[in-house]
Amino acid sequence: MTLADIGRYDGRTGDPLGGRAVVLGGSMAGLCAARVLDDAFGEVVVLERDEIPTEPTVRDGAPQTSQPHTMLEAGRAVLGDLFPGFDEDVAAAGGLELDMTDSFEWYDQGGTVAGTDASLPALYASRPLFEHVVRERIRGRETVRLRGRCRFYEYRYDAAEDRVTGVRFRDEDGAETGLDAALVVDATGRTSRTPRWLESKGYPSPETSRVEVDVTYSTVRIERPERARGGVLIAAEPERPRGAAMMPVEDGRWEVVFQGLHGERAPADRETFLAWAEELPIGEIARQLREREWLSGIQRYPFPASTRRHYEALDRFPDRLVVTGDAVASFNPIYGQGMSVAALEALALHHELDGGLGGLGPRFFDRASPIVDEPWRLAVGSDFTFERTAGPKPTGTDLFNRYVALLLRRAQRDGALTEAFFRVFRLERSVTSLLRPGVVWRVLRPRFGGDPEGDASEDRVRFGRDAPETPGD
Repeated sequence: MTLADIGRYDGRTGDPLGGRAVVLGGSMAGLCAARVLDDAFGEVVVLERDEIPTEPTVRDGAPQTSQPHTMLEAGRAVLGDLFPGFDEDVAAAGGLELDMTDSFEWYDQGGTVAGTDASLPALYASRPLFEHVVRERIRGRETVRLRGRCRFYEYRYDAAEDRVTGVRFRDEDGAETGLDAALVVDATGRTSRTPRWLESKGYPSPETSRVEVDVTYSTVRIERPERARGGVLIAAEPERPRGAAMMPVEDGRWEVVFQGLHGERAPADRETFLAWAEELPIGEIARQLREREWLSGIQRYPFPASTRRHYEALDRFPDRLVVTGDAVASFNPIYGQGMSVAALEALALHHELDGGLGGLGPRFFDRASPIVDEPWRLAVGSDFTFERTAGPKPTGTDLFNRYVALLLRRAQRDGALTEAFFRVFRLERSVTSLLRPGVVWRVLRPRFGGDPEGDASEDRVRFGRDAPETPGD
């Protein structure tokens, strides 16, 4: 299920549920859940283990926020509905709205995809800035309370009623305390305690699909000239298990990230970082790393595996509990899906609240499962282009990967295929849209003629260069 298939946010339409809802976790998944819960409950409390910042900053408990993140169109659209003026707030804080093909070089399958006449706008900013904008909107809601330095350790539970009744946690002062709740939402991420807690209470624990990718990421921030508003994305390929991206963000910066898979360890020192850049098939990243000031040290982040907990398959689940975000599924971060999936899952929760609290968890899991299906097929399917990827492989993955590889090679000369692929990548349309007859024809029809030539003058504007490239650059 993608943006095209799920009903958009329409405000609260059901009867108020009243009482208190507690959200565990103050990242994007928790904040989006808190927003939709605020329509239905008299009070919403968000418990976050880190100090809750008042500025865009990396949280200690979430080191992945130091790595680049993408706001896909599905996430941008949902956040715009939940928080009217979201785009403008991001822009006012320094974020950029750019067209994905006009502003980016996207290299995959041995070449750069062609531009398209379609408008494909996207927001570019750091993950801390996106979270800050949403957090400040949540902070401004009278009936939502954000509490930092609170460490959840157990659910309150009524066995006779077969329901969760609240949470126990250590508060800001380290004291053990608790809160009663009409509903608890677990948005604590990959380290969620819910599976073990279910087992301890005699419930089945969800089976977990785990796809080993053994990825490391390394990121550095460099100076970006004011007039330079472009970026680069270079996909890793089986013969070159290294990927790279250079993303424009706020405060006149580029975030440059390297990805290494299956034994390729992303660099931790400047010399190796530059060496990796020099070996890339597009020279722009190396050029900018040589010429621009480095504004940060190198920050590394390991990601061993994509994981998915199949809550939708459970035949028993306690009432008044919901699990969302990375606590359900987390994907290889290179595809930038996490924030958008979190927003779509909050939208699913919004729709299910109209059915009341009884059986809400299983109903939500049933609605959220097809939302997770799409990015899971995209991310895990792409990861299986590498022979060393291990885990349950979705049916038809190898055949579909060969088709998509051909599509991307043809997209280097066909902007209509670029658009078709990006609509799927942005979680606007299902992957099945790539099998529509018009798309299949463009992928499989015979082609004649040479490759197109790039526009050097466009690159000079895109990356802030004042003069044409000289031979040997």
